[in-house]
Amino acid sequence: MQFHTISMVGLGYIGLPTAAVFASRKIKVIGVDVNQKAVDTINRGEIHIVEPDLDMVVHAAVKEGYLRATTMPEPADAFLIAVPTPFKGGNHDPDLSYIESAAKAIAPVLKKGNLVILESTSPVGATEQMAEWLAESRPDLSFPQTHGEESDIRIAHCPERVLPGHVIRELVQNDRIIGGMTRKCSDAACALYKTFVEGECITTNARTAEMCKLTENSFRDVNIAFANELSVISEKLGINVWELISLANRHPRVNILQPGPGVGGHCIAVDPWFIVSKTPEQAKLIRTSREVNDFKPSWVKEQVHAAVECYLQENPGATKEEVTVACYGLAFKPDIDDLRESPAVEIVKMLAKEIVSPILVIEPHVNDLGGRFDGDVTLGSLDEAQKAQVHVMLVDHTDFKKLNVPQGKVVDTRGVWTAEAPRGVSKK
Repeated sequence: MQFHTISMVGLGYIGLPTAAVFASRKIKVIGVDVNQKAVDTINRGEIHIVEPDLDMVVHAAVKEGYLRATTMPEPADAFLIAVPTPFKGGNHDPDLSYIESAAKAIAPVLKKGNLVILESTSPVGATEQMAEWLAESRPDLSFPQTHGEESDIRIAHCPERVLPGHVIRELVQNDRIIGGMTRKCSDAACALYKTFVEGECITTNARTAEMCKLTENSFRDVNIAFANELSVISEKLGINVWELISLANRHPRVNILQPGPGVGGHCIAVDPWFIVSKTPEQAKLIRTSREVNDFKPSWVKEQVHAAVECYLQENPGATKEEVTVACYGLAFKPDIDDLRESPAVEIVKMLAKEIVSPILVIEPHVNDLGGRFDGDVTLGSLDEAQKAQVHVMLVDHTDFKKLNVPQGKVVDTRGVWTAEAPRGVSKK
């Protein structure tokens, strides 16, 4: 099967790198996004996100004429959908409205023989639902759910499984799980991805492919929850959790992860809830792990409150308005600008609402706070942070790992400072 033109619907952290990699193989790629500013930026050969090496690939692809962006879908041989799948309401129910909008947007330009791939991480059954939306919009075409192998349109699910900061490399080198609604759907998707994928393309059905991505991230979430709960228990018992984990990991069959302020990002903090939403009575461990990790930011907030009170007790003449709290990092992981589902952002929001102390945020990967926070919250520098009275390490950016232990009270959620001393509120 030949693919001369590919349409990439959604030009965010996954869609744009994927479009750029296809274009780097001399395939015409039409990127589609509702964000006019992002479209204009890409058409200038620039990028609107932070990802190593992506700027060079996009610049070359645009300059050579293999990549352009638009706000309206155009005819193509294959359509890849990489749009958000957030929550709706307060029960962590998946919101498929972005997928629905994308499906209905491409439906008018579909033609017989096209391939449609859902890349968005989705609850089980989302690919089938997308196929139904397409069929409703185009009754003149046949789809796998009614015509099987003989359908006019091929449909598959192929979730991304890349690490922010290494997306370009991992898109090429990682294996891909490809779940077609029929065998011919899987074969067509395999042929497309083999354009650039050096890893193995492994085929299955759509539901298993959807569940595979959710399983991978739920496995990681469960293990992180163990480390996070261990840090809370250790603080209660006066134990240095970092030393404890280091010692326990000397066992040949133990490999405990490192705790943190919670879990963020568009995958691990979200995907387990998709399993829970489909099987609420069965997913007991997965739900509990999510609740443990979702609780951690509140626990960190209380540690900061304790640090402020401790400083005030040791300095009777000081007032809360005079205590500056320096929060190091906002991203959901080190050395990126991605703030989606970041526990650091949640912690700063809670602190801004509950304490009168000024809050100084140090985040080298963003230029402004974008109105995210209420209260006295400002973006500052490392030099300004040294004057703060309370220091909260939230993200272990490379630049932060080089810092000496600051003067004042320390709340260290990443194990960056004072390896010999118990974490939490320092005794200084």
